[in-house]
Amino acid sequence: MERAKAILQRDRKKRLEAGHPWVFAGEINRVEGEAAPGDLVDLVTHQGKYLATGYWNPKSQITVRVTSYKPIEAMDEAYFRERFMQCAQHRSRFVNGHDCRLVYGEADFLPGLIVDRFGGVLVVQLLTLGMDIRREAIVAALVAVFAPQGIYERSDVSVRELEGIEQRTGVLYGECPRIVDILENGLQMEVDIVEGQKTGYFFDQRENRASIAPLMLGWGARSGIQLKPVEEGSPSSAPSDDTGTLASLNEEKLVPVNANGKVVTFPYWDGATVLECFAHTGSFTLHACKYGAKKVTCLDVSEHAIETARRNVVRNGFEERVEFVVADAFEYLRRQVKGIEERQERGSAKAVDTSKKMGEAGRKWDVVILDPPAFTKSKNAIEGAVRGYKDINLHGMKLVNEGGYLVTASCSYHMRPELFLETIQAAAIDAGKTLRLIDWRAAGKDHPQIVGVNEGHYLKFGIFEVRSR
Repeated sequence: MERAKAILQRDRKKRLEAGHPWVFAGEINRVEGEAAPGDLVDLVTHQGKYLATGYWNPKSQITVRVTSYKPIEAMDEAYFRERFMQCAQHRSRFVNGHDCRLVYGEADFLPGLIVDRFGGVLVVQLLTLGMDIRREAIVAALVAVFAPQGIYERSDVSVRELEGIEQRTGVLYGECPRIVDILENGLQMEVDIVEGQKTGYFFDQRENRASIAPLMLGWGARSGIQLKPVEEGSPSSAPSDDTGTLASLNEEKLVPVNANGKVVTFPYWDGATVLECFAHTGSFTLHACKYGAKKVTCLDVSEHAIETARRNVVRNGFEERVEFVVADAFEYLRRQVKGIEERQERGSAKAVDTSKKMGEAGRKWDVVILDPPAFTKSKNAIEGAVRGYKDINLHGMKLVNEGGYLVTASCSYHMRPELFLETIQAAAIDAGKTLRLIDWRAAGKDHPQIVGVNEGHYLKFGIFEVRSR
């Protein structure tokens, strides 16, 4: 039986020829032949020239999603095996570690399919009807290529409803413990594959988390701590030491000494103070500690998230350097800024009402990290998203010590990179700050991007030095 053909409009934009894998309903003139929802159709020009093959769903605005630019017989187990082997090859080349995103939808030429690997468990999302009806073939191919302990489905996303299918979760294969241990950049973490956000963890920031390493050291001098030489066998020439530490440092040439001439024994004396907002499971907190931070404030509005972050901190041995806060990030940032302003007013006032106690707010940090969830998922809400991003970045940079760093991100696709930068700059103007862009990044290498498919270019990540004007 000949496959159905979707005849494209004569006057359409040639997005398909430019590599975009989506064909919208308005780009199709007519369908010739019979095809059930989810079936493969061939995409042809109004002149009958073959362009691609994809699965179609008349209930979706994205009516056809391209799965091949050459004719294929079927999306069967053999098809998925071949695609998964290509995915595995890419990750083995570019990803340092076992735990990662194995399949990234359109960017891996498998539109509507997400697969993350956590330890021995694969967590999958089937986002479209075309993938949903091929669940058995997908599972069989995943088992053949990756040999997992278990496969768990997390298709509890609203986009499925736009495809005319219900949300669903559950075990698809083998054994799937709810809590799975992973390793990222040498750090141990637990992932809740059942209740965690999305598939349980956000791999897209792996390289970005590692990029904060240079920010974590070099702060001791601000506290008056300097490295000073100790002459062996001449304790009288060394700085005074009340702790007895110098006796064990005979082989050391330099030791940290504070402004009072005392040896500093705290091992993280040169580390940064860090605030992580929207911490989720505390991934940036863990990386900050790994790279030498002195003290980290880990904040999230979710008690469940903070409890997970707490366990992750303990399992890496960082508990003495981390404090946890359950609070709304917007309110917390505003409260700290207000506290600073009140202290400044009190310091400049000629007459001070000492009966009015100062609150605990008004703190500053060397590094402030903002990694919020998406503030908009549609063009209609972009104005509100801009206000939200400006708000947190304005208050966030006000809480950065002079010459410190603002680390900020946006995962909203509709917040285009240039608009995100404009919003941060507008916040800096209102805050009276000058920003130097130190680093600008996107998602990691296990989240490749197809050139011309802007929908895949969702993550923006920047590191800015903050100075007052």
